[in-house]
Amino acid sequence: MSSKTKILILKKREIIYTAIFIALGVTLLILTILMFHPNTPALPDQTVQTFVPGVYCSPLLLGGNAMELEVRVDKDLIHDIRLVNAGEAVTTTLPLMKPSLDSIASQIYETQSTDNIYYESSSQYTSQMLIEAINDALHRARVR
Repeated sequence: MSSKTKILILKKREIIYTAIFIALGVTLLILTILMFHPNTPALPDQTVQTFVPGVYCSPLLLGGNAMELEVRVDKDLIHDIRLVNAGEAVTTTLPLMKPSLDSIASQIYETQSTDNIYYESSSQYTSQMLIEAINDALHRARVR
């Protein structure tokens, strides 16, 4: 019984090619697993509802003039903020009301929040009253 010893000679280039192909195979395997891994994205029906859709009003009393601030919301977005029952007397006696509301509303549409709202110092009190009224309307709209 004679056993012949076989000697395997590998060249350096073959070892490098083998290591590269093994690394590519492992990388492709990992990418395939990550690509086809069943992750569950939030579907529109499964999203958390923030607001009850509708139009919510908050009363405002400025300078003896009564008016309402109206906020229209969807289930998760604030769509419209406007003054209702603001007659000519209000726009004449309170000229900063409309520009302040427009500035605040545009910031709220962008951020969908009443936090960190910037307002001019010349209309500080008007803006604070408007933000309080908006917060009051949004509080009524929130899902409980």
